[in-house]
Amino acid sequence: MGLLVELQKRIPDRWFLRRLLPAALFVVVAIVAGGQLGHRRWDDLGLARERIAGALRNGGGLSADAAASLVLVAVAVVAAALAVPFAANAIGALASGAWPWWLMPLGRRLTARRERRWMPPDDIGREAVRARAAGRELRADRLDARRARTAPVRPGSPTWSGDRFRATEARVRAETGVEIAGEWTALLLVAPETSRAALSDARDAYDAACEALAWSAAVVLLGAWWWPAAPVGAVLWLASWQSLRRAVQALCDTTEAVLRTL
Repeated sequence: MGLLVELQKRIPDRWFLRRLLPAALFVVVAIVAGGQLGHRRWDDLGLARERIAGALRNGGGLSADAAASLVLVAVAVVAAALAVPFAANAIGALASGAWPWWLMPLGRRLTARRERRWMPPDDIGREAVRARAAGRELRADRLDARRARTAPVRPGSPTWSGDRFRATEARVRAETGVEIAGEWTALLLVAPETSRAALSDARDAYDAACEALAWSAAVVLLGAWWWPAAPVGAVLWLASWQSLRRAVQALCDTTEAVLRTL
């Protein structure tokens, strides 16, 4: 515990709370649950306590084997903490619609599928009114929820987030003549301190949501060795995906508001 407190004092909160601490938790769970319990003894908490207590007792004497194990665990934790930002960057690029060339065939198919399913929000609203008038309240509620998350323009990206980013870029270009992608650095330099802080917070929330998706995927993969991790990872993925949508909307709204005030 003292080591964790000292690390938190010396390491920035963002890096400690978002990367190092989750990495340590993930590695411990992977070692104990995936390496020791497995599928057959997935709920054997007694065995898990025994393994953890044994490791702590061996670590107290700091023998050669204990020191080597500690070093290996530390290396695994640091490697996981360093790998997550790279995975989050890849997730952020996919979410924004900036897909690599070798994924573009899949991206075009997803875009075409989203175009086929798209309906103007006004049409969805009229269907919701008709469904409610017919007494189909559940269908009307579903249509209202769909209308709230449907973009007013036809999809042009494989992802919902990509459409939101492109719609914001188009509105900013039409209203201010500014190309966000090409002038983002200049925007940060000329924006007031409060605007820079708001943009930084919005972008940080987007990055945090992408990192949460990366951790969720890692937990799902851990389910190959310890099956309870798979449903937990799936729930975390859904929650992180909702956080990503909120972060995308906040980033778009903040960017648009800042550019209108310059």
